[in-house]
Amino acid sequence: MSFKHKHLLGIQALSASDILTILETAESFLEISAREVKKVPTLRGKTIVNLFFEPSTRTRSSFELAAKRLSADIINFSNQTSSVSKGESLKDTVLSLEAMNTDAIIVRHSYAGAPHFISTFCRSHIINAGDGAHEHPTQALLDAFTIKQEKAKFKNLKVVIVGDILHSRVARSNIFLLSKMGAKVVCVGPPAFLPIEFQQFGTQIDYNLDRAIEGADVIMTLRIQLERQQKNSFPSIREYRNIYGLTEERFRKAKKDAIIMHPGPINRGVEISSDLADSLQSIILKQVENGVAVRMAILYLLLGGKDRETSD
Repeated sequence: MSFKHKHLLGIQALSASDILTILETAESFLEISAREVKKVPTLRGKTIVNLFFEPSTRTRSSFELAAKRLSADIINFSNQTSSVSKGESLKDTVLSLEAMNTDAIIVRHSYAGAPHFISTFCRSHIINAGDGAHEHPTQALLDAFTIKQEKAKFKNLKVVIVGDILHSRVARSNIFLLSKMGAKVVCVGPPAFLPIEFQQFGTQIDYNLDRAIEGADVIMTLRIQLERQQKNSFPSIREYRNIYGLTEERFRKAKKDAIIMHPGPINRGVEISSDLADSLQSIILKQVENGVAVRMAILYLLLGGKDRETSD
C-alpha cells in the first residue's frame, strides 16, 4: 500500500486513495483486538508521545492502546504536571520531548494550527488529535471506517450532521472526508451554530432537523461545545433539545436501516435521547472500538514502513 505522507495533520491533505489505504489497513488490524494476546511486534523499538493539552478520554486512550498493541513505547504528557505550567513555550516543550529520540508525537491543542506549527520544526511524525475548532482527522477516519462497515459504501449516502457545527472540529473533518468519498452531507443546527459559509465545504445547510432527516442513511449528533463559546448562542438547553434533539419520533423519518453516530462525549437528553443512544440503531460504541484499529493503521503507515518516500 502506498502512503507517502510524513504527518497526519488534517483530512484536506489526504486524497480519496489515501483515505481508502488507511481504512483498508485498519481492517487488517481489527482482529488483533479480539485476540487473547492483543499485541503484534510491528512498531517494537519506536517511541510515541501523547502530547495532550486538552482533556480527552476516547482519543488519548485509543492512541495509547493502539501504540501498545503495536509494541511501541508510549509517553503520556500531562499539561497540568509539566513545565508548561511554569511558562515553557509549546516549541520548547516539543523540542525537549523530541530530544529523547521520539518517533511520533500525537498532538491535541486548543489552538487551531498547533500540529501544523509543530511539524515545521520537528523531525518526528506529527499526528493531529484535534486542534481547536479546526480538524480532528482520526475521528473522521474512524467514523468513515464504521460507516463503511455498516453501509459498504460512501457514494450517494445521505449523512446528516446535527448540532454545534461551528465549534466542531469533528464536523469539519467529517465534511471534508465524506464529501471526498462521494457522500451527500447535510449539516443542521441553529443559525448561530451553522453559518451559511459552511456551504463552501461541500455541504448542504438546513436549519430544520425534521425536514433534513427525511431519507437519511446516517445521522451524526454533536454536543454543544460551551467551552469554545464566548457567549450563549441559544436561549436555553430546553429549547435546543425541542428543536434539534434527536428523538425516537424524529428518527422514524430517516431510512429504516439508518444508523446513529456520536463522537462523544454524549449529553443524554440534549442532542440525543438516552433510549436512542442505547438502541440497536446506535453504533456509538462501535465507533470507539474501531478507533483503536484505525489509529493502529495510522501509526503503522507513518512509522511501520521502511525506506518510504514522504511528502508534506
